Amino acid sequence: MSTPSPTSAVSALQASGVGAARVAQLKAVPRKQGEASFFFYDAHFKNAAVKVLPGEYFVDTEDLLVMTTLGSCIAACLWDRHAQVGGMNHFMLPEGAGDSGRYGSFAMELLINEMMKRGASKGRMEAKIFGGGAVISGMNTINVGERNTNFVLDYLKLERIPVVSKDVMDVYPRKVCFLPHSGKAMVKRLAPTNTDALLQQDRAAAQKAQPVVATGGSIDLF
Repeated sequence: MSTPSPTSAVSALQASGVGAARVAQLKAVPRKQGEASFFFYDAHFKNAAVKVLPGEYFVDTEDLLVMTTLGSCIAACLWDRHAQVGGMNHFMLPEGAGDSGRYGSFAMELLINEMMKRGASKGRMEAKIFGGGAVISGMNTINVGERNTNFVLDYLKLERIPVVSKDVMDVYPRKVCFLPHSGKAMVKRLAPTNTDALLQQDRAAAQKAQPVVATGGSIDLF
């Protein structure tokens, strides 16, 4: 097995030091309610990163790595290529009582409004959509992932925000990374093992969901 050269080792240490300093800066900034605040240095991408938890969102103009992990939940990544502003949310259910980013309608409003405050225009926004996986066996009657997927696609169609790419539904949990400045999104389909936290998250969403009667009616991998 080859070992890293001294030069590459020094470069990695320098990148880590710069990343750690950036993380410290990000942690020092006051955050709004619902805004993601779990910052860390990602050694794989050699970049400062923020993890978006269920009910949270994050918007930025820099290529900070915005990350989340999804089961039946949805993450919408919106981007205005002219303003170079982008953001991600993470919601668990299409609808619910109260103003909470765990519910689709409020989560989409939060994300869109925050992007517009940063100089984006709704008329220029484009979307990349991820999640909605059926990761819990035996939950097909509730269809949380499918309902979440249908909700966000219908919502974006109503708001006239084009969906330029998506990786949704099926049975896979997903890890998603998004770069707000460039609009680049990356998705990794995870094996349905060692996902206890996701399963607990999805069971919590399923317990709040009620069965409904059917009415007939560019992504990189890493």
